[in-house]
Amino acid sequence: MGKTIAEKILSRKSGRDAYANDIVVADVDFRMGQDGTAPLAIRSFEKMNGESVFDPERVAFVIDHSAPSPLEGVSALHSLMRRFAKEKGITLYDVGEGVCHQLLPEKGHVGPGSLVIGADSHTCTYGALNAFATGVGSTDLAAALISGKMWFKVPETIKFICHGRLPKGVYSKDLILYLISQVTADGATYMAAEYTGEAICALSVEGRFTISNMAIEMGAKVGLMEADDKVWEWVRSHGSGEFEAVSPDPDASYAAVKEYDVSNLEPYVAKPHRVDNGVPVGEVKGTPIQQAVLGTCTNGRLEDLAVAARILHQRRVHPGVRLIVAPASRKVYLEAMETGVLQTLVRAGAAVVTPGCGPCVGTHNGIPSDGENVISTANRNFKGRMANNKAFIYLASPATVAASAVRGEITDPREFLE
Repeated sequence: MGKTIAEKILSRKSGRDAYANDIVVADVDFRMGQDGTAPLAIRSFEKMNGESVFDPERVAFVIDHSAPSPLEGVSALHSLMRRFAKEKGITLYDVGEGVCHQLLPEKGHVGPGSLVIGADSHTCTYGALNAFATGVGSTDLAAALISGKMWFKVPETIKFICHGRLPKGVYSKDLILYLISQVTADGATYMAAEYTGEAICALSVEGRFTISNMAIEMGAKVGLMEADDKVWEWVRSHGSGEFEAVSPDPDASYAAVKEYDVSNLEPYVAKPHRVDNGVPVGEVKGTPIQQAVLGTCTNGRLEDLAVAARILHQRRVHPGVRLIVAPASRKVYLEAMETGVLQTLVRAGAAVVTPGCGPCVGTHNGIPSDGENVISTANRNFKGRMANNKAFIYLASPATVAASAVRGEITDPREFLE
C-alpha cells in the first residue's frame, strides 16, 4: 500500500514500515525552543538529570517572543537561555535576529524530507519545504534535547487540492483563511494536511510558508507540500545542507481528499474571535479599525512587506490608525531597507519595531486598548490574543491590512490595485 508524505518521513526516520495511527520513535533532525518555552524545557532537562545535549549543532534557541525584554522577569529567562546555550554549545539567536519560524529555514537548518520539532505550535511552517515539522511541549523538547529522538503517532492525512490560480489582489493568506473556514478549527485535529494543486504550485515559497504556518489553525499536526524546483532553489540559496525530498505515492491512502477551485476566490478576513470565522472581505468592509499589524511568522517576509508597500506608496496611514510593522528577521529588515520597501512604509506613517513576535502574542510593541479593532497579518485572533480580552482582532492578508490602514476601516485591497 502506498504512503503519504507524513508516513514516508516518519518511516524513514524511525526505521519502521509505518502507517497512519502507528506509534514510532524517530530520530529528530533539528530541535528548537523560543523564549516562551525554552526556559521550561531547560528546567525539565535538569529534572531529567540531563547532562549533555545530543548533537548540539542540531539545536537552536531563539529569543523572539519578548525581544527586547519588556520586563525584569523576562530578562531573567533570557539570561537562563543564554547561559544554557553557551554551556551546552547550542546555537542561540538573540534579540533582533528575528522570529524562530523565519530563522530556521533562513539559516538552513531545515529542508526537504527532514523531521523537525519546535516548542511552538507554528513549527508546522517548515512543511512548505517538505519537512515534517511540528510543535511539541517543553517537556518533550527536553527529552529530545537529551536523546535526539521523540515518539510520534503517525497522523492520518487530509489532502487539499487547490485548482486554478488566485486572482489579482488575492494572496496565500486569503487562501488559507478560506480553507480553514471550510474545514473549521478542529476539522483536521492531529492530522497531516497535504497541500497541492495548481494554486499551490503557482505560489512563491514565501507564500507557501503562509499556508503551512496556519495548518495548526485547522488542528493539523503538520502542513506538508512537495518539493518542486522553487523549493530546491530556495533551499540552496539559503545554504541548507543535504536533504532528500519525499513525495506521496499515487496509491497513498487519505482520510479525506478535499478539492477547491480558487480561481474566483475573494480576499478573506477572519472575524473575532476564531480563525475559522472567515468571510469574504465585503461582509466586513467598512468596519472601523484603530490598529493595523504587518508582520509575524505568517506574513512578515519581504514579499509581504513589499505587497503592503505597493499599496502604501505615496499614501498615508489614516490619522486614526496605528500601523505597526515587525519584519520577520534581521535579514528581511535589511532587505526591506535596501529595496526601499521600509522607507515607503515609514513615510506612510508606519512604526517599525524589532523583528519578533511581540505584537502578535501581546508581550509588547502594540497591545490594543479596550474596545479597539485590530486588523493583523497574524495567525490567531483568539479573545485576549494580543493581551487585551476586550479588543477585537481581524486577520487578513498584507494587502488587506495595508488598504485598511489607509482608509481607517476594513477595505477590499483590490480597490487599490485596479
